[in-house]
Amino acid sequence: MDEKQSAEKPKTEKAQNEKTQAEKTQTEKVQAGKTQNEKFLSGKEQAEKIVQIAQQALDEKQRLLQLSEISILLDNYDDIFSDFDPRPYSVRAVSDDFLYEAKKAAKEKKPGTLDLKFMIPKEARNTSYENMIKKRLKEYFTGTYEAVKEELHKTFLKGITLTVFGIATMLIATFVLFEYGEKGLLTAFLVVLLEPAGWFLFWEGLDLAVFESKKITPELEFNKKMSNCNIQFIPF
Repeated sequence: MDEKQSAEKPKTEKAQNEKTQAEKTQTEKVQAGKTQNEKFLSGKEQAEKIVQIAQQALDEKQRLLQLSEISILLDNYDDIFSDFDPRPYSVRAVSDDFLYEAKKAAKEKKPGTLDLKFMIPKEARNTSYENMIKKRLKEYFTGTYEAVKEELHKTFLKGITLTVFGIATMLIATFVLFEYGEKGLLTAFLVVLLEPAGWFLFWEGLDLAVFESKKITPELEFNKKMSNCNIQFIPF
């Protein structure tokens, strides 16, 4: 009996060792599976994060493009030009309606380079006309910008000149009054004449230099934007 128990004891220990080894192996497999899943999830999360960042960058780029884009729908190329001017597109007068719509759209755009996009039907497209129109619009806006810039300079200079003359006139009136008083008819007349004239020139000059110049500035900025814009024709 003791010999039989002694013979079965190694078998039992061996079975227990095999069972323990099997459980250990199973535990290692489970742990390895968890680690693999964690790596997979980590990689997936990183990929999703990269995609999210890329989408945010794309959305920001799209937003900036919208801020710098002017889109105008055309029936044909004649919509850009005056109906009363029969000349070719290369020298034709630009339409007031087109300028009005362009100014309205440009006010909402950020400073910098603009994209002017004309949406035109496919059947109405003509690339040779488009090249001619692009050149004509560039010339028009560049020429207008230079003209408005010169007008602004002249207005400001005229305002400063009148202001200086006004101050000089008031100084003369002050000198006459201080030196001679109102002892005679002529001196009294000069004071009465020069004093209001000085104030008039002074305020008229300031009005031109400050307020009238400010009115011209938006026109200058608009033509500067349009002279540097990228013009495209998009078929639909």
